[in-house]
Amino acid sequence: MRISLTKACLNLALSLTLPMAIYAQQSDLAKPNPNQESHVDGLTGHAHPGAELYYRYCWGCHGARGNGDGENAQWVNPQPRNFVAAVFKCRSTPTGTLPTDDDLNASIERGFITSTMPSWITLTAQQRADLVAFIKTFTGRWTTDKAGTPINIPPEPKLTLESMKHGKELYQKLECWKCHGQEGRGDGPSAATLTDSTDQPIKAYNFYSNYRFKCGSSNQDLYRIFMTGLDGTPMPSFADVVKPEDAWDLVHYLRALQIWHPSPELALWQSQGGEYAKSQKPENTYTGADVHP
Repeated sequence: MRISLTKACLNLALSLTLPMAIYAQQSDLAKPNPNQESHVDGLTGHAHPGAELYYRYCWGCHGARGNGDGENAQWVNPQPRNFVAAVFKCRSTPTGTLPTDDDLNASIERGFITSTMPSWITLTAQQRADLVAFIKTFTGRWTTDKAGTPINIPPEPKLTLESMKHGKELYQKLECWKCHGQEGRGDGPSAATLTDSTDQPIKAYNFYSNYRFKCGSSNQDLYRIFMTGLDGTPMPSFADVVKPEDAWDLVHYLRALQIWHPSPELALWQSQGGEYAKSQKPENTYTGADVHP
């Protein structure tokens, strides 16, 4: 018991001294700011209390220096985010730019489906803001660059069968099927060859099996993914090739591929236009709103 207590005290002391040691060892092109702040939904986050949270909850996967090499990383697929590289999938900002503090907070609060990153909604809003501030200290990009300007998302137009059919045409024209498959199951001809920016294998999103997206669950979230892309993955931004109204058509069609997710799009597609959705509808239909069966 005495040995265990001593070990626990040593671990606590280490967790409190690690942040300062890491600040001193940062070797990024620009020196990270140990006094980094974040601004999330009216709250100001501070790096120092965020460090204590990080070394309590996060470093086991993301690593003591934030480069994704924590002791649990070898068991994690996909690999934990490398904060030093400062390449983030989920953003409201254009491809290649830094996310906003609100974007980082949303990722912490929401977690990531099809990964081991859980939701940290159990933390208080202030704790998440502090954690965001500390995460920003792992790279000098927040010292030299500003977050990108969030893209504009126009109002969603009225759902029509014509818009969904046009979305299906775009799905073919833009060759989304090459990765996501003709039926949205993530089994396209290129799916087995996909890798991320670190040359790690990565799976194409499976619309059929999942009700949430990597970066949210609403139609607006899906629209945002089209127009910002998922940096560090093969999913590009379509902002330069897809018009806003066309993006909404694609959103409406893709919703119909999520047959476990009851939606107006699925109901319309099944009743009037989608023979595939009719034939593939499971007998035990998913009727919940937030929990996958």
